[in-house]
Amino acid sequence: MSGDLGWLLAQTSHGLAVEQTARLENLGIAPRGYCVLRAALDGEYTQGEIGQIIGVDKTTMVVTLDSLEAAGLAERTPSKTDRRARVISVTTKGKKKVAEAERVTEQLHEEVLAELSEEQREVLLGALNQLQCGALAETSPCQHKPRKRAPRG
Repeated sequence: MSGDLGWLLAQTSHGLAVEQTARLENLGIAPRGYCVLRAALDGEYTQGEIGQIIGVDKTTMVVTLDSLEAAGLAERTPSKTDRRARVISVTTKGKKKVAEAERVTEQLHEEVLAELSEEQREVLLGALNQLQCGALAETSPCQHKPRKRAPRG
């Protein structure tokens, strides 16, 4: 049993990400694509704004959106408020894919959390939320930030 917070969080996050990736592959979507579609459903966002929301760079966003458009899951459409901007719209097919991916992701989370008692779940999720919103809400400036992974649902 380790007491190294960084190692434990990294290992747990990596294991969860690998399992989610494997399960979403069966639906024909990657976690990053799912995150882009999910974020796009929450409002009228440009690809740059979605990139900031999910923590990916411009190049990765372009490649991801190209793939989502080719699959018929999303499209770049003119903004209603700024004619120069293009926003990401989720197609009907994309909305169905998000719903499927949400079910798969929720099932995975339930299976993982089943290792814990109900009380342990509440404590774990409460503590992680408190850390994310508290001590780790604002990051310190640094020249070479670690690469941020996209949220995994």
